[in-house]
Amino acid sequence: MKQPKEITKAEGKLGVLLPGLGAVATTTIAGVMLARKNLALPIGSLTQLGTIRLGKRTDNRSPLIREFLPLASLDQLEFGGWDLFPDTAYESAKHAEVLEQRHLDQVRDELSQVTPMKAVFYPEYVKRLHGPHVKTGATKADMVEQVRDDIRTFLKTKGCSRAVAVWCGSTEVYFPPGDVHASIDAFEAGLARNDPGISNSQIYAWACLKERVPYANGAPNLTVDFPAAWDLAKKLEVPIAGKDFKTGQTLMKTIIAPGLKARMLGLSGWFSTNILGNRDGEVLDDPDSFKSKEVSKLGVLEYILQPHMYKDLYGKLYHKVRIEFYPPRGDAKEGWDNIDLFGWLGYPMQIKVNFLCRDSILAAPIVLDLALLMDLASRAGFSGTQEWLSFYFKSPMTAPNLYPEHDLFIQSMKLKNTMRWMMGEDLITHLGNEYYD
Repeated sequence: MKQPKEITKAEGKLGVLLPGLGAVATTTIAGVMLARKNLALPIGSLTQLGTIRLGKRTDNRSPLIREFLPLASLDQLEFGGWDLFPDTAYESAKHAEVLEQRHLDQVRDELSQVTPMKAVFYPEYVKRLHGPHVKTGATKADMVEQVRDDIRTFLKTKGCSRAVAVWCGSTEVYFPPGDVHASIDAFEAGLARNDPGISNSQIYAWACLKERVPYANGAPNLTVDFPAAWDLAKKLEVPIAGKDFKTGQTLMKTIIAPGLKARMLGLSGWFSTNILGNRDGEVLDDPDSFKSKEVSKLGVLEYILQPHMYKDLYGKLYHKVRIEFYPPRGDAKEGWDNIDLFGWLGYPMQIKVNFLCRDSILAAPIVLDLALLMDLASRAGFSGTQEWLSFYFKSPMTAPNLYPEHDLFIQSMKLKNTMRWMMGEDLITHLGNEYYD
């Protein structure tokens, strides 16, 4: 990224396109609608409630981020999306049972006006879901063109000047990148021949990139994390980011693990298990989809703890992750962590974490922030992988051959320093020598 000489103003409506109009998407939409009526606070949203320190501590300059950055306002957002089911956002939110009726009633009319476009859906990539509201086409190339047409029609109908897309759909089955993902030409040829290496989410992403719509991937899917997507994003100057929203258990890991490492406390084992009963839980009950999530979750500790550098402390760490589908729990998932650690002279200790969280409540502010910051990135002239947004992801995308930074506190510093840098403010190192000279 080059430091922007000028950031285009956030004028006109911003279309926020959400593939997957389920629990996460409808919770986001309803929350934004409530917030812009001053009926509720968008708690968890850094862009709306966070501040950013500028200059020295003695300068007392800590504006709200939304007043410091030229972000689109909540009033400028126009929501749309795609889904397997034809339910409106109101009907989908009611079915998801995340938000109470008292909240849905206050924005019922607005939610009812958000109707999904037909989904791109090849069932082999998400085996536990089936729905009637799907597109048909001879090839995956046809599907890309249909999604592109959806985007253009949405922008024209809703009077939007531009759009961003944030994947809020399900976790797809795990598969590594193949030859079809190696270049733009290979991917385009694969679309034409219905290559099985091209999934539903990749079709959405390719269409968005072709329409120069910034794309953030909220699931552990391959989606935009392969050379062809990187090349197309660079060629067409479109920001991309991902992957997998950092919400419950992994959020806790990226808070706790850096603290233990900072104090040079050892770890012998970390066992994590989850129960959840929403649509995501049902999808993850399939072993192939769980594999995608497992890979995303398991990488966090290895990169934070760096066992190759701290063999005595973390070289023998046993890390295990489990997710269980439990319908009675619904969207209120529960994560248990058993952490076996050791301290001075090797004496053992334990930490137990029981996090009763609400999956969509934690994901919704991430969706909002990513939509606003990806739009800002586009107006600032950024393109390709936006590593500065790693703060929001379980498995952050980086440049090829560069390991990801998972420490939440380092991610937060990177995020805010990028904000300062793009606005021409001094970076903050927290060295603090100037106060004692």
